[in-house]
Amino acid sequence: LVTAGNENGFNTMTVSWGALGEIWGKDAAFIFIRPQRYTYEFTENNELFTLSFFGEEYRKALAFCGRNSGRDCDKANETGLTPMEIDGSVSFEESEILIVLRKVAYQDIKPEGFIDETIDEKCYPHKDY
Repeated sequence: LVTAGNENGFNTMTVSWGALGEIWGKDAAFIFIRPQRYTYEFTENNELFTLSFFGEEYRKALAFCGRNSGRDCDKANETGLTPMEIDGSVSFEESEILIVLRKVAYQDIKPEGFIDETIDEKCYPHKDY
């Protein structure tokens, strides 16, 4: 799960587009969140976010967090996950691995950057970059 916000307000979602690596001499995480997602607002408005990794027994909870919007429901309540404050951000007590990250850069996805022309049609049929 990627989670952004703080104990006064946060949202989380299952994120599948991303990677861990290195850039500019720093350990880094790369995540991609469409602007239509509620979590996007929280990542835009907060300096920190977390990545939380769970065991197989949480597959249904993670699927719920990916399919449903925090605008419409309380994901923690619906899934039984327990939010916890950590270093000024939020994660979940049930996570096996937890990484707190600080934003260092962002980049909007633009279709003119696609070399493989099938990406636009396959991944963005509604042009929601």
